[in-house]
Amino acid sequence: METDDAFEGSPAADTAARVREVVADAGVSQREFARRVVMDPSKLSRSLSGTRRFTAAELARIADEGRVDAGWLLGTRPPEKATEPVAAVEGGRPLQIVRETVRLIAEHGFHAVRVADIARACATSSAAIHYHFPGRAELLEAAVRWCMDEDTAHRAARLAEADDAAAELRQLIALQTPRTAQQRRQWAVWLDLWAEAARSTAVGRLHSEYYRQWRETVADVVRRGIGQGVFRADVDPRAAALTLTALVDGLATHVLSVSGPSADAAADAMHAALTAHVTHTILAA
Repeated sequence: METDDAFEGSPAADTAARVREVVADAGVSQREFARRVVMDPSKLSRSLSGTRRFTAAELARIADEGRVDAGWLLGTRPPEKATEPVAAVEGGRPLQIVRETVRLIAEHGFHAVRVADIARACATSSAAIHYHFPGRAELLEAAVRWCMDEDTAHRAARLAEADDAAAELRQLIALQTPRTAQQRRQWAVWLDLWAEAARSTAVGRLHSEYYRQWRETVADVVRRGIGQGVFRADVDPRAAALTLTALVDGLATHVLSVSGPSADAAADAMHAALTAHVTHTILAA
């Protein structure tokens, strides 16, 4: 992608060059670096190429991850990577903020969580939260993106363990059945974010993209299964994926509406219903 002539040699171009240096020093892919700073990979790419400018909050997170001075990134400090003291936080401060935000949303709901609550959970100040995420909308978007990345990584790990497509589908069903406390927290966050997606354009776009990827993952598994002969040849992969993911969402919502032993029974019933659906509609005879 060509950059705008006005961008070349500008302060924004200098900043982009320094960010590229930080990304290179991190020793990870550009996509992985974007994940670490809780940033849309396409926005990072556009900012580096000159078709978009970094926001102050994005540069703050990049400086935090790269352990460099934010002023150096902006060119307002001497031309050296003057490091600044950063609290030793696993994954860096931005990811800690997002993880704690997700935990608090799961426990209390998004609108009940205040910036002060997040700051307290992170043992830092509200100003530090706003330094990385100026507003609640940006923080919510970051929380959604982090949940998407975590869910995608867990799915990839489960699929890698499977011997064939039928086993892959069983793994996906197990992963989506909210049995453990962690799975229930993840689903609780998703339920809250679904409601926000109806009100927020940015979150709505993320929500749509996540579900497109999720359904495509299921459709790909079905296609492989047809090719392997473990699934019926007359199954439409996209239609099967749409139906199965809709069943997962509806049944999981019911599981989360109950607690205690009833929740365990509901999770068992959900798993049995999904397994029966796959057996009767997708598996080869």
